[in-house]
Amino acid sequence: MVVGFSDDLPLISCITKHDQDHDLVGIQMMMTMKEVLRSSVGVMGESRLGITEKVVLLKGHVFAVKRFRKVIVGRSDFGKRVERLALVSTKCEFLVPITAYLYAKRIKFVLCHYYPMGSLAQLLEGARKHGHTALNWNQRLKIIHHIAKAIGFIHTESTPPNDRSNMQMNIHGNIKSSNVMLNVDFSIHLSDYGFAQLAENVEVSDKPLLAAAENNYIYGEELCQKSDVYNFGIILLDMLGGSNLKRGFRKCILENKAEIREGKIEFFEFAVEGKERKRALHILDIALACTNRLAESRPPIDQILLLLEMF
Repeated sequence: MVVGFSDDLPLISCITKHDQDHDLVGIQMMMTMKEVLRSSVGVMGESRLGITEKVVLLKGHVFAVKRFRKVIVGRSDFGKRVERLALVSTKCEFLVPITAYLYAKRIKFVLCHYYPMGSLAQLLEGARKHGHTALNWNQRLKIIHHIAKAIGFIHTESTPPNDRSNMQMNIHGNIKSSNVMLNVDFSIHLSDYGFAQLAENVEVSDKPLLAAAENNYIYGEELCQKSDVYNFGIILLDMLGGSNLKRGFRKCILENKAEIREGKIEFFEFAVEGKERKRALHILDIALACTNRLAESRPPIDQILLLLEMF
């Protein structure tokens, strides 16, 4: 992986002086581009935005590296934007922390915290392939709450007047189930916050990646809060009714909503009944509102949070 890189460069730290993990600070101060690239132990995921790899450094410290395919800003703006995103991410427990970054001529990447449980997409897809249900209703509801809180935090974020990052800090820009990282207690951390303002999506010819892109075609890519809300609704539908969300899925659900509500059509992929089933139906209503084709008709995230707090 380091073929063609004759020069080595140090990573630029995003850890503040208040960070409590002094051992991590010491390791990070020693990290270089070649050290990170040599420490890669495998690809965790790919998208049109970039490649995510797992790296194991000195003393067993594990990180996730996001390598961008096509960065859209220069060195100075890239650094300002990553540092701004790193600072804001420390203020929310539901966002993935950014540790360091590198901007070189032939490679640009961000070093982030690693979550061994993987993503929500990996957990759901892995279980479905084997005919299992990965999460019960309470676990799904917890994940839904945490994703909404992460989005709620982002959407209330403002850019200080003297900020030089030139970013829209109140937009995530790339919300999807593969960017929802899980902890063992099923709390979550939302990754890729603001990365859509660092790099652009690139059309690729790789067949596995094209297949993955086809599976994700239903997610919106517009850089606005309404698109964030739409993608949150897609995640809700995925968590409620499975991954078989084909073209026209929303219309199909609306046409059969009465039968779903009455239990004549089995929509939910998990066991749920009584009061919990009523709650699941309320979540379905929220999902349908979020995925309204008219962006202006989608509810703001603060309204969604109020609805979620009701149950």
